[in-house]
Amino acid sequence: MEREKIAEVIRSGKAVLGMEFGSTRIKAVLVDPEGNPIASGSHGWENRLENQIWTYSLKDIREGLQDCYAGLKQDVKEKYGETLTQLAAMGFSGMMHGYMAFDKDNELLVPFRTWRNTMTEDAAKELSELLSFNIPQRWSVAHLYQAILNKEPHVAEIQYVTTLAGYIHWMLTGEKVVGVGEASGMFPIDSTQNDYDQSMVDKFDALLQEQGVALKLREIFPEVLVAGEQAGILTETGAAWLDPSGDLEAGIPLCPPEGDAGTGMTATNSVAVRTGNVSAGTSVFAMVVLEQALSKYYEEIDMVTTPDGKPVAMVHCNNCTSDLNAWVGLFGEAMEAFGVKPDMDTLYGTLYRKALEGDADCGGLLAYNYFSGESITGFEEGRPLFVRRPDSKFSLANFMRVHLMTSLGALKVGMDILVKEEQVQIDKMLGHGGLFLTKGVGQRIMAAAMQTPVFVMETAGEGGAWGIAILASYMQQKAEGETLPEYLNAKVFHGEEGSVIQPDAADVEGFEQFMTDYKKGLAIERAAVEQRSEERRVGKECCRSGRCR
Repeated sequence: MEREKIAEVIRSGKAVLGMEFGSTRIKAVLVDPEGNPIASGSHGWENRLENQIWTYSLKDIREGLQDCYAGLKQDVKEKYGETLTQLAAMGFSGMMHGYMAFDKDNELLVPFRTWRNTMTEDAAKELSELLSFNIPQRWSVAHLYQAILNKEPHVAEIQYVTTLAGYIHWMLTGEKVVGVGEASGMFPIDSTQNDYDQSMVDKFDALLQEQGVALKLREIFPEVLVAGEQAGILTETGAAWLDPSGDLEAGIPLCPPEGDAGTGMTATNSVAVRTGNVSAGTSVFAMVVLEQALSKYYEEIDMVTTPDGKPVAMVHCNNCTSDLNAWVGLFGEAMEAFGVKPDMDTLYGTLYRKALEGDADCGGLLAYNYFSGESITGFEEGRPLFVRRPDSKFSLANFMRVHLMTSLGALKVGMDILVKEEQVQIDKMLGHGGLFLTKGVGQRIMAAAMQTPVFVMETAGEGGAWGIAILASYMQQKAEGETLPEYLNAKVFHGEEGSVIQPDAADVEGFEQFMTDYKKGLAIERAAVEQRSEERRVGKECCRSGRCR
């Protein structure tokens, strides 16, 4: 769209705003009525560890919101010469899960406990057994129940519990609501009702009564809304909270606040049943939209929903490309030792493509990319390892291939539960993240691991801020009866599917053989973890005794 036409969209209040609070960056995206990004702003921030709690202060949240929005306004002014005063719609998203508890005066009772905190093991275990549903430690209900188990004094004063996205939306609209995808990271959802599962609510309320706690979940948790519903309007107070300059006018409709999982699914057009997306970078996770709920719960599988309430199975792994990146860096260092300074994009591309020349099963090589623990395979700590037999086919191609394949090893363990045990049908997966930057390599390895066509689209990199802007546009523009998948296909992605790689039979067979070795070799990883832990223990005792001096 030409500059003047975009300026007119902004002047006439037809643009839509989306903002997402990530763990290290807050991003704002302004889109035109067709969903095209036309301006952006950002603000860097970091969580801090205070009294062993990973948190952001309310001051961090408000100042980050305002600075990010101010950056967006400045971008609009510089590009189009316009001052942002009106919008057709807006939406806000944030990191899922966590715990923000408020009293009757709307005062925060304890510092915001983010998803990163792993202090709710006892609560998560007890709730999972009670509800026969996997409750991860990061979920809001796990944080609430752990506070009850810990007999924290603030529990008696709780009037409202919400998430980061829910809090921001509340401040802007006065409405205590969240989108169903965000709600699914607070408490289990019944996708037939698009609401908290009532039978589980009853069990939880009864548990609280046994604990002598006079709280009921529905009275303190936000109301659940689905994509397409209006979730309130920007109040005068909210407008001043977002834009202290006073330029932004009140009255703008807001879509339900969503979590980063839901906005990621939207941004990758992965909200229809039998589709999914996989994000592969420092960590890796896959999300698959199910036709029906799983037959039972698995500790390895998180259950959430799409923004329109469909059940989604998520496999999340802590480790993906960190070890792979370290080896590429080592090869670059070796080249520099010979007086050649490589371009890193060229180096990555060359080494990744070399992997495609390797044996389908990596020639008997074995590696583990565990920089940190990996719950899916039962490790609280990790040790990066590379292992080979004397008769393994040790070549550069196999070396690169094994490190690409092991970056998906833990993910495949979880995905095999869905595909092989639950018979989940997946028509296509959409890949995004650093693993897919070298065209056709990570995509091909992923297709072999998933045994499913893997698509990569240009728009996959637009991010969650764009995703929540699209959800706000859907609320404003949807036709009568138009579903979210229909809207995305017809009005946002226009049938775009991107490049696709089908799983190759030889690659699939090779990956299966590799996984056989991978699972057997976990004993090696276990020994490495235990040995290094023992060395640390002995070393500390030695230093305390003075024997090492």
